[in-house]
Amino acid sequence: MNDFKSLRPLSGLNRRQFFSATACSGFALAALPISASTIRTDNLGLTAHNIKIPVGGEEIAAYAAWPKIGKSFPVILVIQEIFGVHEHIKDVCRRFAKLGYLAIAPDLYQRQGNPAAVPDITTLQREIVSRVHDAQVMTDLDATIAWAIQNKGRTNQVGITGFCWGGRITWLYAAHNPNIKAGVAWYGRLLGQISPITPHNPIDIAGKLQAPVLGLYGGRDSGITQDAVTAMRYALQAGASSNASRASQIIVYPNAEHGFNADYRASYRAEDAQAGFALSLAWFKDHGVGG
Repeated sequence: MNDFKSLRPLSGLNRRQFFSATACSGFALAALPISASTIRTDNLGLTAHNIKIPVGGEEIAAYAAWPKIGKSFPVILVIQEIFGVHEHIKDVCRRFAKLGYLAIAPDLYQRQGNPAAVPDITTLQREIVSRVHDAQVMTDLDATIAWAIQNKGRTNQVGITGFCWGGRITWLYAAHNPNIKAGVAWYGRLLGQISPITPHNPIDIAGKLQAPVLGLYGGRDSGITQDAVTAMRYALQAGASSNASRASQIIVYPNAEHGFNADYRASYRAEDAQAGFALSLAWFKDHGVGG
């Protein structure tokens, strides 16, 4: 059973206290303010720490958590929000680890910059996120799986889940890697501008998934319209070349906004977040990841 503790909101602080508190809390500056509803999952019974993953001739940072007791574990890749691998993403890793998984969140922005030091989301998008190549992300995730398998991860039980920016990546990676068993994409963008850096939207590869994906979306998400959700549902079924595409599903929580699982933000909607996490666990187990 998880032991949740609420973090104090970072209100009433002067500038020096503000930056000190932010550094200690482990959240990116652009993600502030932090809500009192923030969940903190302890690491009792877990091995949980920062690691390095070899990718080609370099290394990228990651956070990983898994049970202390056990010889091998199903693997969940946890893909960061737009704000990077901050404390919320690490906490999600610990939540999965408490349930018997090896959960790992690689820093997919490492080559472009540190989101923790960027003061606002506009700058973050312009200076870091817009420079992250999809091809680089796919390679980094391949390397992350290789690390996990060499460190108690089960070769035939690998899943992926991502939030916001990472939700889009979840769809793309489910089409990229045939060894993924299942994915869960939380409010990941489905449509948008393409570029040489980001050449495909999830809707473009919807019929080519190699693992079934469960999409979890908010009915009041101003950035991902219900028209886009409807179009994605159609694309998953119409002319799909894979059983995985046809098996994929999208659930919409009518009253939820974007980021409804982000318990450190005002958009958090506890009932939908808890329902979505329960569905995620069932989805992974139904498709051979855990259980």
